[in-house]
Amino acid sequence: MKYICLGYYEPAKHAGMTEDERNAMFDECFEYDEHLRANGHFAGGEALEPSETALTLYWKNGKVATTDGPYVETKEQLGGILVLEARDMNHAIQLMSQHPAVKYGSIFEIRPAGDLSEMMKASEQRRRKLTAR
Repeated sequence: MKYICLGYYEPAKHAGMTEDERNAMFDECFEYDEHLRANGHFAGGEALEPSETALTLYWKNGKVATTDGPYVETKEQLGGILVLEARDMNHAIQLMSQHPAVKYGSIFEIRPAGDLSEMMKASEQRRRKLTAR
């Protein structure tokens, strides 16, 4: 089963680290990611640019509107996502609790990936009926 792990960090905490401390942290994290890959648990993932580069898109007054930055202001920022392959939530927790980023203050939100395959099939059938008319 796939789990989406959202990794949050505090930019101020990272800014307060020396370059050697940051390099050691990243080396440990990347090494653990390699361990997850080697054992078939790393199904994908990406780092994110800082929230200053974000844009929030939404619907307002009958049209699309945008706002610079993230939707909510918090001291923690979403730093990346990891798609984890695990047996169940307990296994996902076990795997992510060993991630070195946790001991450096990062927070992981773990959510089961939603399976939309049935919903997509039903939508495709409805759309086919509409175009057949």
